[in-house]
Amino acid sequence: MPLTPPVVTADTSNERWDRAFFGHPRGLSTLFFTEMWERFSYYGMRALLILFMTATVAHGGLGFTISKAGAIYGLYTSLVFLLSLPGGWLADRIIGQRRAVLWGGAIIALGHFSMATRSLSSFYLGLALIVIGTGLLKPNISTMVGGLYAEKDVRRDAGFSIFYMGINIGALLSPLVCGYLGENIDWHYGFGAAGVGMTLGLAQYVLGGKYLGHAGLSVNGTESDVRLLWRICGAALVVASVIAALLFNGVLSVSAEGISDAFGVMLLGIVVLFFVWLLTAKGYSPQERRRFWAILVLFLASALFWSAFEQAGSTLNLFAERNTNMHTWDAPLWGLFRASYFQSLNSLFIIALAPVFAWLWVALRRHEPSITAKFSWGLVFVGLGFAILVPVAGGTNVSPWWLTATYFLHTIGELCLSPVGLSGMTKLAPARIASLMMGVWFLSTSVGDFIGGRLASVYGSFPLPELFGIVAAFCIVVGVLLVFLIKPMKTLTDGVN
Repeated sequence: MPLTPPVVTADTSNERWDRAFFGHPRGLSTLFFTEMWERFSYYGMRALLILFMTATVAHGGLGFTISKAGAIYGLYTSLVFLLSLPGGWLADRIIGQRRAVLWGGAIIALGHFSMATRSLSSFYLGLALIVIGTGLLKPNISTMVGGLYAEKDVRRDAGFSIFYMGINIGALLSPLVCGYLGENIDWHYGFGAAGVGMTLGLAQYVLGGKYLGHAGLSVNGTESDVRLLWRICGAALVVASVIAALLFNGVLSVSAEGISDAFGVMLLGIVVLFFVWLLTAKGYSPQERRRFWAILVLFLASALFWSAFEQAGSTLNLFAERNTNMHTWDAPLWGLFRASYFQSLNSLFIIALAPVFAWLWVALRRHEPSITAKFSWGLVFVGLGFAILVPVAGGTNVSPWWLTATYFLHTIGELCLSPVGLSGMTKLAPARIASLMMGVWFLSTSVGDFIGGRLASVYGSFPLPELFGIVAAFCIVVGVLLVFLIKPMKTLTDGVN
């Protein structure tokens, strides 16, 4: 029998509640600030991660090679988004989106505090906890945003843009706070500050839960789903215990690069098997099946976009540290300008431009570009961001303005693709698998993050002008190809824009 959903206690019927947050539902503010603090914790830690791993032991780092650090970085960031799939399923079928966000945030906070301790084992434990917690929180909080609006509410895209601005307020502040503490005082202080941020987000989420109405309360699973979950957890525990025992006793000797390569093969298999299942499963209408094909096209475009964009924390972070003359921006009060601070540029541009794009999509109304057209623009702009670095990539004293221009172009591309993709998933996905399909969206980010991390592994051993040039060419060419798919995609989506 179906699991009983929690009782709804919030009153969401009056107009004042529905427009209390800048013309949007009051519940948007709760999700806005929860996600803001979660992204504060994530991007604060991410800004330090590859720098901490490659820093020498004498400077408080782990002393890893770039190849090993890049493999771990790509594996971690990829898993963060890969677990959005089971996190979405778990919320849809068993615990509900609202509990998934709460539990996920608590696990994330524990992960950051674990990384704040001086132990290699606690470092890896912290990464694992953040992966699990983000897998629970990330797809479900985004789905809850869509749940605040009626199906044909014209404010939906604008609401996602506002939500996206909250993400970037957190991402703007965190590299400055966590980066300052980590690079100037102690790496572990930076990781601890990320944990404090997530804790503040949890407190705000609990206090503001009364404004969420029905969003995130529905559960569509059965008792058999609960039994399946326990079987999966039990099997995973057994496998993990066996692998840990083999590693501890020296039976297995596997490099980080080897684990990353094996994960890449597994990730490819997951993507292929999932879409084969999705496109052949019974119980879906012809309209839903057409939309699944459209989602596949957007998935591939998104994966390529994120493989370029998410190099911000890997290759571009290393480029800032090793090839950029950061002393150009040293300041008397702020002190030495640090590589991690560049991670705030994208968010600074987002905050400035997100309201413009939110207004633009509403103002265009009938002439608004389709989802596919916006994805095309996103890929072209992220490609241009790498293209402008090609002429200077071989230098070791590059002006910071080059990276600034790259992040500006990447930001335009992100605003064309990312909030549009989030909103598009809530429109195209059947309501009964809404969180699962949001997990599919984040699966594309997982694929992109993995590729981006592996590209960081060849930093220094592969000519940077060629590396950046290849990335730029792929993105721009695919972006142009998407233009020719605009009309077929409108047919597949049945006019959803």
